[in-house]
Amino acid sequence: MDLAIVTGSAGLIGSETVRFLTGKGMKAIGIDNDMRRKFFGDEASTDWNREKLQQECDNYVHHSADIRSEKDMARIFGEYGKDVKLLVHAAAQPSHDWAAKDPATDFTVNANGTLNLLEMTRKHCPDAVFIYLSTNKVYGDRPNFLPFVEKETRWEPEESHPYSPHGIDERMSLDDTTHSLFGVSKTAADLLVQEYGRYFGMKTACFRGGCLTGSGHSGAELHGFLSYIMICVMKNTPYTVFGYKGKQVRDNIHSFDLVNALYHFYRKPGAAKVYNLGGSRFSNCSILEAISTCEKICGRKMTWKYVDAPRKGDHIWWISDVRRFKNDYPEWDYQYSLDKIFQEIHEGLRRRI
Repeated sequence: MDLAIVTGSAGLIGSETVRFLTGKGMKAIGIDNDMRRKFFGDEASTDWNREKLQQECDNYVHHSADIRSEKDMARIFGEYGKDVKLLVHAAAQPSHDWAAKDPATDFTVNANGTLNLLEMTRKHCPDAVFIYLSTNKVYGDRPNFLPFVEKETRWEPEESHPYSPHGIDERMSLDDTTHSLFGVSKTAADLLVQEYGRYFGMKTACFRGGCLTGSGHSGAELHGFLSYIMICVMKNTPYTVFGYKGKQVRDNIHSFDLVNALYHFYRKPGAAKVYNLGGSRFSNCSILEAISTCEKICGRKMTWKYVDAPRKGDHIWWISDVRRFKNDYPEWDYQYSLDKIFQEIHEGLRRRI
């Protein structure tokens, strides 16, 4: 039986990965110490998801451990050794705003934690495929300098711009831009993953995600906007829109579609690969459009206020150009439309809150 290690295994992507891989007959070793509770409070805890995994997935083994701990990771990796065929690294501190409150913790989790995992993989299972869940924030706020046109409910690049039809590709520069401290820590990890592929010949990939979403998300104000907007509508909780008139655009990819892409890479890996992967032109919306959709699904209006100042490093518009990945893996495609994503999030929350 092939064995995979999944970090952040009780989070959105980690739990989807566990279910996907165990459904394929693999054994999943999860590493998750519920730091999301520390980052965002009790309501954002992923403990409920960890309990579900342990109940539903026979081939799942959970370790409550910190990826920054060399001792703990050496113990886990040493136990399974070369039986590990795949590592999906989804553990992270994921918020701009939280990173500014505690830069040291943000950097040690995102950068040092990734370095620790890379070293453990190189020492204990060097032939394993190492997949890192990176972020579009590695590009900083460079997308904000595109020539935009204001529409009724969203911003869009001028139609003549090369990014307009398909979105932003992997050739966008990472330099001369404001990343936010979160963006810096994720970029450092992204580059480390690439260099371990180049220097040591490891099979590595960075998947630079747009907005990753699904019913498994423990949405919070600082992270997981689709889930959190739906929570606010359902619970009549006031919501705050930060900047850009609420017309900032995000592409949204369901966790299943992303994990399916990771599995395709695992089956046919390369070294030091980089892919932008989000909802692309297939699945995207602005904040205003997301609020409107959630209101229609719930049959009620949401109370919200507007703050003119945007969050540091926030994007006015992000749509991923996924053509590089689709060229390498033409058999992969989306299974979840935006409407299907919204409906699933609502149903999942209705059962949970």
